[in-house]
Amino acid sequence: MTALPLSHISVLDLTAHRAGPTAVRQLADWGAHVIKIEPPSDGGTDAMGGSRHGFDFQNLHRNKKSMTLNLKSPEGHAIFMKLAAKADVIVENYRSDVKHRLKVDYDTVAKINPRIVYGSIAGFGQTGPDAARPGVDQIAQGMGGLMSITGEPGRGPMRVGIPIADLTSGLLLAQGMILALYDRERTGKGQWVHTSLIEAQIFMLDFQASRWLMKGEVPKQAGNDHPTGTPTGVFPTADGHINIAASGDNLWKRCCKALGKPEMADHPDHVTAPLRTKNRALVNERIGEITKTKPSAYWLEAMNKAGVPCGPINSIDQTFAEPQVQHLGIARPVKHPKLGDIKVVGQPINLSDAPQPKELKPTPDLGQHTEEVLAGLGYDKKAIEGLKAAGAI
Repeated sequence: MTALPLSHISVLDLTAHRAGPTAVRQLADWGAHVIKIEPPSDGGTDAMGGSRHGFDFQNLHRNKKSMTLNLKSPEGHAIFMKLAAKADVIVENYRSDVKHRLKVDYDTVAKINPRIVYGSIAGFGQTGPDAARPGVDQIAQGMGGLMSITGEPGRGPMRVGIPIADLTSGLLLAQGMILALYDRERTGKGQWVHTSLIEAQIFMLDFQASRWLMKGEVPKQAGNDHPTGTPTGVFPTADGHINIAASGDNLWKRCCKALGKPEMADHPDHVTAPLRTKNRALVNERIGEITKTKPSAYWLEAMNKAGVPCGPINSIDQTFAEPQVQHLGIARPVKHPKLGDIKVVGQPINLSDAPQPKELKPTPDLGQHTEEVLAGLGYDKKAIEGLKAAGAI
């Protein structure tokens, strides 16, 4: 089998919760040798309170090895530093001050391994007035402006249905660490790479943020409608709802033709894009009066034939039942020694010369590989028993 792109990279994973594990998952899935380091415990639950054998933990931590290590003990810290001396990457998402108190921060590690790429995620950044505050996804969604533009007008702030700040900060950190690894090929030196939930959330505001920065417009909630492009939104059908995206003059004309009302394109209420946005409620109402006369399947076929972006509004089970989704194979099989045959969410990235393995490796139990890792550092059974007795592992 072709080696995956990161199969030459070793990673020490100090992360918990979701943002940091998302970053490490990108490295692990693409072949990096990851050792997940966790404090000794009974191993029954994860850092978010869920079952270690539950869907969330299994989806986040596949393709890794696991060892327990008490970084607060002298013996545990010494073991970590031995591992760090040989590692390519360390990833953590503690509050910004914790790694310094544990003495596992970038400056400390770089003294013994100047090639280390050290990745960090905090809630609000590594410095500044809020740097030491605890931060979770929903707090970032609110502070980062997203909840003010999500949901229907007049209904109050609304969070989005996924932990978008966690996921985005994790993906951005993974990209940053790969950039640093690439740069190390040129310089021979590692560096500290960091992002935060709040930075990632603001980055994801994208054009909504630039509306404010460049035009001084404060975006508001628009519900299912696109904030600036009309018509783009949800429309009723005889048996449900569909999405139609027909902003822009060409798409608008195609949409009207597919609706069987080509003359509607030139109606004085919505003949131009600015008029369609100004009269959005009227445009949506006129389209809805037509779409609700026939079932969703009819309109999806008609709109697709006309080249107008459209689609069903699926529940999650319906999403995975879509023929195209099944063809893409993003639901990936895992053979778990305790859970049996399960599936997790696979990678959306496809490389022609380094395809993902047919099966992902299962998420390890807590400390499953502790003795294996220690043996690789030269510890014999007697020494390992001593570390257990000392509470270091």
